[in-house]
Amino acid sequence: MTRIVCQFSCGAASAVATKLALASYGATHEVIIVNAFIAREDDDNRRFAADCERWFGREIIILRDEKYGADPIRVFRRKQYIKGFAGAACSHELKRKLLSKIRRDDDTLVFGFTAEEADRFDDFVERNSEMRVIAPLIEQGLSKDDCKAMILRAGIRLPRMYELGYDNANCKCCVKGGMAYFRACREDFPEDFRELAEVEKEIGPDAYLFRDRKSGNRFPLSELGSGPVHRNEALPSCSFFCELAESEYAA
Repeated sequence: MTRIVCQFSCGAASAVATKLALASYGATHEVIIVNAFIAREDDDNRRFAADCERWFGREIIILRDEKYGADPIRVFRRKQYIKGFAGAACSHELKRKLLSKIRRDDDTLVFGFTAEEADRFDDFVERNSEMRVIAPLIEQGLSKDDCKAMILRAGIRLPRMYELGYDNANCKCCVKGGMAYFRACREDFPEDFRELAEVEKEIGPDAYLFRDRKSGNRFPLSELGSGPVHRNEALPSCSFFCELAESEYAA
């Protein structure tokens, strides 16, 4: 029988995707929930994971890298690479490698792509045609805000990163963020910002995350100027699709 593998990332979207997958397949398939522990995530992510574990009624299997101590900064220093066309070094070493070790060829993987990420999901499917993958949130028409609202409606406090105004519960100073995101990180997580800036300079200009929009030249985080600071202060609200999706797992 095909095993259903839910990839829970300590975010609202992956939590709701997991809950929907359990409702659809929990009685007929072996469903496992896996999470790759990352040392640079906010500590409150562990609280959120424990709350979700109770909501799921299932154990979350925690995978933890030993080679790098689950620390993205150590990955960057060892690899002398942060991110590029091949993606971020931390995601490859601390998530994808761990997940590949437990994946079976006939597994069906559950991802938390939301309705606004349908194109990203299609690209992923095209690049990974050998994998069996499903995206329950896209199937249900659920957005990121829908997922956050559904978590709150379930009586679960959102991860602190959302409360601070960030769109995701990723690492503090996630290298996938933009300039406005990093200006917020500089205010909220100055030590993490400083350490990433140091690693950038150690590796050299090819590792700089940003380019000057006028000259096209790369510049280090330490030279990030003032400008817009990205914070999402709006409270999430449910769309029409929330109640329909909630009925899938309502007792």
